[in-house]
Amino acid sequence: MTETTTYVRERFLEAEKPPASEASAFAWIRNNLFASWKDSILSILAITAILYYVPKALNWLFVSAVWTGADRTVCLTTDQGGQLPTGWSGACWAYVNDRFVQFMFGSYPRDELWRPLLVVALFVALLVPFLMPKVPRKGLNALLLLIAFPLVSFFLLLGGSFGLRHVETSLWGGLMVTLILSFVGIVVSLPAGILLALGRRSRMPVMKTVSVVFIELIRGVPLITVLFMASVLLPLFLTPGNNIDKFLRALVGVSIFASAYMAEVIRGGLQAIPKGQYEAADALGLNYFHKMTFVVLPQAIKLVIPGIVNTFIGMFKDTSLVTIISMYDLLGIVKASFGDSGWITPVTPLTGLIFAGFVFWIFCFGMSRYSAFVERRLDTSHKR
Repeated sequence: MTETTTYVRERFLEAEKPPASEASAFAWIRNNLFASWKDSILSILAITAILYYVPKALNWLFVSAVWTGADRTVCLTTDQGGQLPTGWSGACWAYVNDRFVQFMFGSYPRDELWRPLLVVALFVALLVPFLMPKVPRKGLNALLLLIAFPLVSFFLLLGGSFGLRHVETSLWGGLMVTLILSFVGIVVSLPAGILLALGRRSRMPVMKTVSVVFIELIRGVPLITVLFMASVLLPLFLTPGNNIDKFLRALVGVSIFASAYMAEVIRGGLQAIPKGQYEAADALGLNYFHKMTFVVLPQAIKLVIPGIVNTFIGMFKDTSLVTIISMYDLLGIVKASFGDSGWITPVTPLTGLIFAGFVFWIFCFGMSRYSAFVERRLDTSHKR
């Protein structure tokens, strides 16, 4: 009788659960916080700092904070002419609550606030489905969000037609100005940046020269210089009586500045595309427009999504520089409120800056998380 010996297993072993010692919280702490003596020292220092500072910060922000009140006396100690005990220190959220409408809309007439609120409602109603991949009719949604919505918002906010009261842009302020500048900058900078990047890589000498000069000139100066030139120097070249609105000048300055930076981000993505993709498109008989639209640009933009969103986030924060031309965004109007005699206290400035920083963080963090979501969704390189 002959025995057949096999050395190859006919079926895989069943997967076993990890050892209990490796699946516990204690194992995670050991592997991630105390894997070596250097990690242990850093972990102990970090834990010590957290235990020391976080409770004090939470106590200052929430426990000892003053949440309601009509004036600054609610945030002053008895030694300072207020109501709180000597030695008290905490956030004065009553000040933020009292100035909240101003922080959001600036000096926009209070009896006309329904107009910016309606704009916000329309923006959310159009943006949310636009950002959700499974919602159909993206083309119609994009048309409404990027073309129809700005036109409707212009007439609603500015007024002067359709029976609406005219509201000067000098009365606009707060978060409303920040969002308008950011939205217009994003909508303009992405397509403009794509065109500039393509122009810089063009074989047409005139197109390439114009693109290079524009990009290098704008990137070579700070945004504050661009805003100053748009606000102060531009009117000097215009005939008397043809002055351009200051807010419009700020929009143009922010948009062209962001476009120059966006162009370099897109150019980086174009340079990362293998030459074979261009040759494959040429082999299919595609012209330049179709090759860029359907083959090259989708891949290039996918590669530089982090850089694009990083430019958007930087632009969103840079809107605070419009204070140089007397336009008050969220941070500018918060800082301007520090001189209000009704709310001058030792803790008012810090409370206002924390509030402004938190609002900026919410929007920046939201853009960052959505960017990560889009990257994961478009990452098909390892999918089967």
